[in-house]
Amino acid sequence: MNQTAPVRFLALDVFRGLTICFMIIVNTGGPNPFQELRHAQWNGFTLTDLVFPSFLFAVGTAISFSKTKWEQQPSRTVVTKILKRTVLLFLIGYLMYWLPFVKVDPQNHIHPFPIDETRIFGVLQRIALCYGIGALLIYYCQRKTILYTCAGLLLGYWLLATVFGDYTLNGAAATKLDILTLTPQHLYKKGPENAFDPEGLLSTLPAIVNVLIGCLAGAHIKKNAKSYEMLALLAIAGFLLLSLGYLWNLVFPINKKLWTSSFVCLTSGLDCLIIATILYAVDFKGKRAGASFFEIFGKNALFIYLLSEVVPILLSSFYTAGGQSLFKAFYNVTFGQLGTGHIPSLLWSVSFMLLCWLVGYVLYKRKIFIRL
Repeated sequence: MNQTAPVRFLALDVFRGLTICFMIIVNTGGPNPFQELRHAQWNGFTLTDLVFPSFLFAVGTAISFSKTKWEQQPSRTVVTKILKRTVLLFLIGYLMYWLPFVKVDPQNHIHPFPIDETRIFGVLQRIALCYGIGALLIYYCQRKTILYTCAGLLLGYWLLATVFGDYTLNGAAATKLDILTLTPQHLYKKGPENAFDPEGLLSTLPAIVNVLIGCLAGAHIKKNAKSYEMLALLAIAGFLLLSLGYLWNLVFPINKKLWTSSFVCLTSGLDCLIIATILYAVDFKGKRAGASFFEIFGKNALFIYLLSEVVPILLSSFYTAGGQSLFKAFYNVTFGQLGTGHIPSLLWSVSFMLLCWLVGYVLYKRKIFIRL
């Protein structure tokens, strides 16, 4: 835990905070959220599908600002730090999905939760792997090599997905590899007919590109700060990636669960445009109204994300005397009283988001910034 915060990039904190804010709203919605607060069923795209890749983009942008500090340290120190952070993030994600380490049925009977039924991969685990591989590539490779790596990963994944499977849940090459290596009981969906993990092994490869593009965007911003030319080129890159994503969609569908190459281009393009907009508003026009709200999320992004996940997991793991999970029971006695429409679900998730923000605000005021 650091008691003082290093100099940070405000637009990045706002961007990351905006991502965390929306992530909490999406992940803790009530029983009937608006359509845009749901992931696309399979092929296609909703605003919710942008959240996870945006976090990876922010990870890459943060790495670009860490690189200056890395250049002043011995190679062994940098690599050790990268590997340590990767392992810690992966373990935290793994343990989080194992919580509360036992299974409680609606009658409040406690059953073992054996390790051979735990999910190995997940959101934090993918962030860990993408950070670790991305950071090592960024540390050792020049810009041109990173660009070639991005192209190679996206084209290579497309080739593997086409040659070794199709673009369906059961027939995808990513699904086949996960079932073969991780086995069905360690996946997100464990059923024998529909075993699947949206954060599995093969689909992690294109996700690394979100980190690499975020780093390239960050390096571009850092090199040409406060330049309208920088802003224009960033926006142009966003439009080009967006266009490439939609063109690629014609032969390789945009699909978040398979993390297709077209999905990477689409989301990276949108993130370039979003961060360009934040830069223009915050740094060029000096419009800071509302920026501090998202900055508080961005300052302690990992801790607030963990808080927003652990609390619902624990509340969903224990039951009332009537057999309802505590999570559902709390909803029913609060916003559930307003009916079954979309609005009560949204109010519930926004309220929980604000509760998480309040914790972040307390940490911020006390100058406590929790990082790995």
